[in-house]
Amino acid sequence: MDRKKFIKSLAILPFATKAMELSELNKLTSGFGATEQMPVLFVGHGNPMNAITDNEYSKTWAAIGKKLTPPKAILCISAHWLTNGTSVAMTENPETIHDFGGFPDELFKVQYPAPGGKDYAKMAVSALKSVKVHEDFEWGLDHGAWSVLKNMYPKADIPVFQMSIDYSKPPQYHYDLAKELAVLRARGILIVASGNVVHNLGSVSWGDANKKFDWAVEFDDMVKKNIEDNNPFPLINYHELGAIAKMAHPTNDHYLPLIYAIGLRSKTDQFEFFNSSFDLGSISMRSVLFG
Repeated sequence: MDRKKFIKSLAILPFATKAMELSELNKLTSGFGATEQMPVLFVGHGNPMNAITDNEYSKTWAAIGKKLTPPKAILCISAHWLTNGTSVAMTENPETIHDFGGFPDELFKVQYPAPGGKDYAKMAVSALKSVKVHEDFEWGLDHGAWSVLKNMYPKADIPVFQMSIDYSKPPQYHYDLAKELAVLRARGILIVASGNVVHNLGSVSWGDANKKFDWAVEFDDMVKKNIEDNNPFPLINYHELGAIAKMAHPTNDHYLPLIYAIGLRSKTDQFEFFNSSFDLGSISMRSVLFG
């Protein structure tokens, strides 16, 4: 997935259409030149043990990290940082947050000591015009971020910062907010949205890891089709599916990162699915790269 080959048919983001946004960012980015447009990833992170397990998911994350052009910084929008309002982390040395329980000590010992990306985080704050953004100086990296990045960039030498998800807002709000963040793609920032296409922990199949529930497959197929068709509206209005949507997401914390990814998708982006399988029956690991 060499970047030049992967997007050889694409045009660089037209600066004419983004002139106002970029001019307003120039004060903050005088030392950060324009770059080749970076991709956007939606990653199904699933079980935290994927961080330290040699499996198809971790291997694919590692392969993607090797093939993409190294970013100047990474913005992660994770299912595990939910707030009232929108926050952007300015933490200089973000801690590795072990936000789970009941797992082996080996997992709790994992550290991902990537530096924070304060200057890049300020670019994100500047890009978000429609909301008042809280600058957070305490948040670290939750497992939606580090479990994936540990495998993508094991040296932990790329600045990473997170943006929270305002859990009080509907999907349309998050889609619109993502559009404002799109300017960051031309500043060397890789945006990683981390959640799951299907996420129902109450229905996991502990006895058969390869089991697939019909409702989970139907919802996953719906997401796949509308990404292929570049049709965001059924994805934004997924709740109209009724019972299937409720089964796929009893709560939508793991779904909203997908809304950010499709909102960040440009008209010229190609797409590529990866890790398109189910874990424990009710967790879709389907992931997609836009770029």
